[in-house]
Amino acid sequence: MDSRPETGTSRQHRTANDRDDHHHGHGHQHGHHGHHGHHHHVTPPDGKVGRAFAIAVGLNVAFVLAELAAGVIGGSMALLADAGHNLSDVLSLILAWTANVLAKRPPSQRFTYGLKSSSILAAIANAALLWATIGAILVETIRRLTDPAPVEGTMMMVVAAIGIAVNALSAMLFAKGSKSDLNLRAAFVHLMADAAVSAGVVVAGLAISVTGFALLDPLTSLVITAVIAWSSWGLLRDSLKMAMLAVPDSIEAGAVRELLESQPGVTRVHDLHIWPMSTTETALTAHLVMPNGSPGDAFLAELAGLLAERFDIGHPTIQIESDPAACCALESDAVV
Repeated sequence: MDSRPETGTSRQHRTANDRDDHHHGHGHQHGHHGHHGHHHHVTPPDGKVGRAFAIAVGLNVAFVLAELAAGVIGGSMALLADAGHNLSDVLSLILAWTANVLAKRPPSQRFTYGLKSSSILAAIANAALLWATIGAILVETIRRLTDPAPVEGTMMMVVAAIGIAVNALSAMLFAKGSKSDLNLRAAFVHLMADAAVSAGVVVAGLAISVTGFALLDPLTSLVITAVIAWSSWGLLRDSLKMAMLAVPDSIEAGAVRELLESQPGVTRVHDLHIWPMSTTETALTAHLVMPNGSPGDAFLAELAGLLAERFDIGHPTIQIESDPAACCALESDAVV
């Protein structure tokens, strides 16, 4: 075995001289190159992200308590439904915050990728919380539809208007980071959607004040429940797909294969796998059959750059096999 030590000085950008390992088994040569494309993004410092989460959680906890009290006092199912939604948002923010912290922990001998996948677990937990909230709201809403109760429309409007301000302000805390961080963008969009839901409660409160039609309250609750179900279904579906290591929706596996097969000297590609390491990072492994032998680290570095640029795949591992006659145990697509 002949192995040259790494000479690159950056974890994020390994140069062409970083690593060229040759392993002589079954006539294969193995080249590995990691390129962390996601580290090109400019994100807010961890301290600022942590403060944003802390402020958003504090504001939303205070509002949930106020909205629950107003919903009970004013007899508004719409307010209670919105409070339940906002409570799930608080838990979601806490889960996302925790996952954000865990994802930055360094790798260990036990967790060689670190704890990056904690963000996927947080997404699944968030989806489960939202659906539990939907069930609880629906039970009470159906009861109110069959037995309408008097509702204080003015109180609905005032509390929901405060909700618009709280959610909009919380969303602004993530506005800057949302441009470069998908997790922060999800928090931003979710909070803005909550502001829109609160706006719907304001409209319902105004209509009830004008018409006195109490059924508008549970009907508005049904609309809010439908909005939560619609938005959380995609989250549940996508998070489960990530947990099952599905190719991210933003990546066309066939296009990745075509890119690899089009590289000079490559005659065949097999054992291609693309999977999410977290909600923001993607990994790839592939075997490239190159009869003329390993082209060296420059080739691997350029290929890693192409994968990062075109598909946002930041953690590729490429194995070079130089003997096309040798039988690779993983050549069949049916073998994992």
